[in-house]
Amino acid sequence: MLHIKETIVVEGKFDKEQLKKVTDAPIICTGGFTLYTDKSIINSIRTMAKKTGIIVLTDSDSAGFRIRNYIKQCVGENGTVKHAYIPSVEGKEKRKERPGKEGLLGVEGISEEQLSKILESVTEVCDKTEKNEPQITKAMLFEDGLSGGIESAEKRKKLARMLGLPVRISSNALIEVLNAAVGYEEYKKTIGKI
Repeated sequence: MLHIKETIVVEGKFDKEQLKKVTDAPIICTGGFTLYTDKSIINSIRTMAKKTGIIVLTDSDSAGFRIRNYIKQCVGENGTVKHAYIPSVEGKEKRKERPGKEGLLGVEGISEEQLSKILESVTEVCDKTEKNEPQITKAMLFEDGLSGGIESAEKRKKLARMLGLPVRISSNALIEVLNAAVGYEEYKKTIGKI
């Protein structure tokens, strides 16, 4: 498992699932072209570019490059953006009946070994043990009223807004981002303001 400090930006949930097999880094999905209409996604990417830096890993088709260029344009000089590229390999993903429009494999179709090599080529793999802060858990979210309660969803939305994250972020994704980019101390300070 690769421990990477940056947040990885991919197009879809199947790309994220494939990446989760090789890294524990936070991952943001653009939802494909949803990125253009849902401003909370690009705001999250900007926030993570400032806090952790981002690695953009989109498919090698024209849609992937359009998304990549849009992210680069939106983040600009306000954060660290690294670009990781998958090779142009003809084929189709196992879950699909037919290949995509351009007949190329996407991130989800690339092997775990190749993904590891691609990520290692653009960033430094770090030692996970360097963090001394406590890890934020589901139990903490429950104790702080962010899950399992009547007003939990609204509190989670407030926290997400305050931290520059999408308001629709799930509890699991929130925990991932809090641990990777925000940290326990900042989380507790922010919770105190809600």
